[in-house]
Amino acid sequence: MQLKEIYRPIEKELMNVEELLRDSLNGAKNKSISQICSYLLEGKGKRLRPALVLLSGKASSCPIVRNPMLIKIACGIELIHAASLIHDDVIDHSYLRYNKTTINSKWGQDVSIALGDYLYSVAYELISQCGNIDILQCISSATKAMCEGELLQVSERDNLDLLKSRYIIIVKKKTASLFAASCQAGSLISQSQRSLQNAFKGYGLNFGIAFQIIDDYLDIVSEEKRLGKKPGQDIDAGETTLPILNLLKSVPEYEREALRGLISSKRDKESLKMIKTRLLHSGAAQRTKAQASSYIALARKNLDTLSDSMFKRSLVDLTTYMIENNFCSLF
Repeated sequence: MQLKEIYRPIEKELMNVEELLRDSLNGAKNKSISQICSYLLEGKGKRLRPALVLLSGKASSCPIVRNPMLIKIACGIELIHAASLIHDDVIDHSYLRYNKTTINSKWGQDVSIALGDYLYSVAYELISQCGNIDILQCISSATKAMCEGELLQVSERDNLDLLKSRYIIIVKKKTASLFAASCQAGSLISQSQRSLQNAFKGYGLNFGIAFQIIDDYLDIVSEEKRLGKKPGQDIDAGETTLPILNLLKSVPEYEREALRGLISSKRDKESLKMIKTRLLHSGAAQRTKAQASSYIALARKNLDTLSDSMFKRSLVDLTTYMIENNFCSLF
C-alpha cells in the first residue's frame, strides 16, 4: 500500500495545507527570504504530521464537519517539523536531505539557524490564530520536549553504554512528542471527549517511537537515494541508536570490544558497510523489527475505542505501511 492511497480521504485537505505552506512562506517581502523559503518548499517529505492532524481531527468528529482550523494546525506543525530538521542539519553537519542540498550547505549555518527560528515564528502565528489555548499548550509542550530531546541526544554522543530506557526517553521527546501533539491537536479541534483525546495522543506517541526506531535502522541499512540523505549519519555523529544497542547485545562478549571499536573509530564507508552486514546477519535486525512492531501494536490498540470510519482505517493503514514498507524488503 502506498501513502497516496492511505491519504485519499484527506487528499483535498492536504492540498490546502500545501497551499497554505506556500502562502505562509512566499509572503515574505524580502527577496532573499522568499528565495530561501521557495527552495525549502521544493524539498518535500511524507507530510506524516499534517496527515495525522487531519486524520485524527476527522476520525474524532461525529458528525464529520469541515473545520478550516485543521488546515492551519496541520500547516503549523509541518513548519515546526521543518524548522527542527534545519537545526538538526546544522548540528549534524548534514549536506543532503530529501535528495537536495541542505540549507546549511547552500547558505551556511547562520542562515539556517535564523531560518529555523523564522519557521517556528510563522508556525506559532498560524497556531495562535485558532484561538484555542489547549491546542497552543499541546503544541508548545511538544516543541519544548523536542528541544530537550535534542539536547539529551547530543549529550549522550559516543556513549555506547547508553541504556535502552534512556534511548526511548530521548526518542519520546525528540520525535514522538510532535507525532503525539499532531494527533491530540486534531482531536482537540474536533472537541472530542478527553478519553478520545488521550487515545489519539497515545496513538501518535507510540507511532512516533516506532517511526524513530525504523528511521535509525534505515540510517544503517538503506541507500542514499532511498533515504534522501547520507546513510550512517547517526554513526558519524556518535549517536547510539537502538539498532546499534541490539547489535552490541547480539555478539559474544569476546567480540564486543572489537565491534565497539569499529562503531566508534573510522566512521567511513567501509566501516558502515561492515556494520550494516553485521546488523543484517545477526539477530539484531529482527530484534529491531520486533521492537518497532511492538510500538506499532500499541498505537493500533489506542484506536480500538474509535468508531469505524475511512479516517480510522487510514490511521490503521499507516501503521501497516510503517512496518511493511521499511522492513520486508530488507530481510
